[in-house]
Amino acid sequence: MHRIITIALGTFTQLVRMKVFYFLAIFVVLAIALNFFRLPHHVGPEAVAAEELRLWKSGTIGLMKLFAIIFSLAATALLIPRDLEDRILYTILCKPVPRLDYLIGKLLGVLMLTFVALLAMDLLMTAVLHHRTGVVEAERVAFLQSINYSESDIAIEVAEVRRHGPTLSLQYGILGIFLEAAVIAAVALLISTFSSSTLFTIISTILVYFIGFFMGQAREYWLQTTSLGDSFIGKAAVQLLSLIFPDLSIFGLADAAIAGTFIPSLVALKVVGLALAYLVTYTLVSWFVFADKEF
Repeated sequence: MHRIITIALGTFTQLVRMKVFYFLAIFVVLAIALNFFRLPHHVGPEAVAAEELRLWKSGTIGLMKLFAIIFSLAATALLIPRDLEDRILYTILCKPVPRLDYLIGKLLGVLMLTFVALLAMDLLMTAVLHHRTGVVEAERVAFLQSINYSESDIAIEVAEVRRHGPTLSLQYGILGIFLEAAVIAAVALLISTFSSSTLFTIISTILVYFIGFFMGQAREYWLQTTSLGDSFIGKAAVQLLSLIFPDLSIFGLADAAIAGTFIPSLVALKVVGLALAYLVTYTLVSWFVFADKEF
């Protein structure tokens, strides 16, 4: 365990030197700038307040997801080739360091930095959203009072606005983004263990990402519209494909959070369990491939 933590911290430091936090500065500027603009919407006056918050969340969470996916993919794809280039890998493997510990440490280092970056963006987003929700709520209440809405109707409108503000469901949505990025990082790690080209690793992982994005829909279509869907072989084939190509639709908690939908804690817990299953599976397969690789 000590070896894994040491490698993870070294990887974390190595990635920080890549100046990835420049993206955080861009995110800060965009998040604050969006707070001062009224985004265009296409709803009636009865839903304008909630729609305004929804659009703002959509933009900021979209930036967070873009960063998490691109960073976790690119950083993981560069890890082993860079260690080979700098001869760090030879130094590590010459010591009594199991290759599984090396892989887990590298993956953990990427996930640590991804988590820290997402946490920083999440704190900023929550603070700005809290302020913006208060402003929108005050404006909405003043407008409804001016047209003689009853107190009960105003309370309903206020509850609707707050549903789109900072909530636990919103945090579950951010958690879903992190877990999706973690799975993508594990896929990139697996491909990099047998690929000699960083570009091939990145392109292959992007391909797996897009396949995984539609995996859930394809599986349902296969099971419902084909005769093989009811057979043991058909179901086994679908399960095998789901293992090779992760079903990334299960991590789409952020979409529900943007819409203001309540996300039960049990659902979030199940998503965490599935993500851990993917991480363990891909890491073990990476180890099997990496264990016999000669350098």
